[in-house]
Amino acid sequence: MFKKLARAAVAFGAGAMLVGAQTGTAHAAGPSTLGGGSGIIVGDQGICTLTTIGRDAADRLVGLTAGHCGEAGTEVVSEADRDAGVVGTFAYTYTDMDYAVIEFDPGKVVPVNRVGNTMITGLGGPARFPDIACKQGYTTGQTCGLTYGDVFRSNTWTWTQICVLPGDSGGPVTVGTTLVGMVNGYLSVPCLGPQLGGTMAAIIADINARGGVGAGFHPI
Repeated sequence: MFKKLARAAVAFGAGAMLVGAQTGTAHAAGPSTLGGGSGIIVGDQGICTLTTIGRDAADRLVGLTAGHCGEAGTEVVSEADRDAGVVGTFAYTYTDMDYAVIEFDPGKVVPVNRVGNTMITGLGGPARFPDIACKQGYTTGQTCGLTYGDVFRSNTWTWTQICVLPGDSGGPVTVGTTLVGMVNGYLSVPCLGPQLGGTMAAIIADINARGGVGAGFHPI
């Protein structure tokens, strides 16, 4: 049986979504440092995690997160720098693949390629059995586990034995320093898993096919 996460959760396919409640204290205002694994406050929907940040083919500063975190036009605030105010806006969300593209204000964001113990140097994947994949999430930080692979045989979703909790939605899933996916949900019990995540190769291919904001994305 698949479980859902209270008020902040959104049912999705075979798993439950991981959107955390808004909590914490304000910090000094200023440009917000953001990278894959940073916590973001998404409108009034709660806290999610940024998957990655970088530039698209038009040199726009853009990032990715889970699609269930917000809709097009939803404003984004850095969880660590709330007093800095709105730093970006959801450009669009694709529900079927559960990803969203965020366009950031380059004057309000300092993009980085490392958050906590997770560094992103490129895109690749998908992860396959028996890879050890790790994720960086707002709630649980870095956790790692065995990759089970694409059990749906869709080339879109990957199961991993990674601990995830509310607030980790959108968190980058990496093998080494290569970004291979994002956190989207879990099966049955949080942190007992397994975790369901979209594959980065499929997400990037879809973004490129659409054109516009995010097309030609490459991480910082």
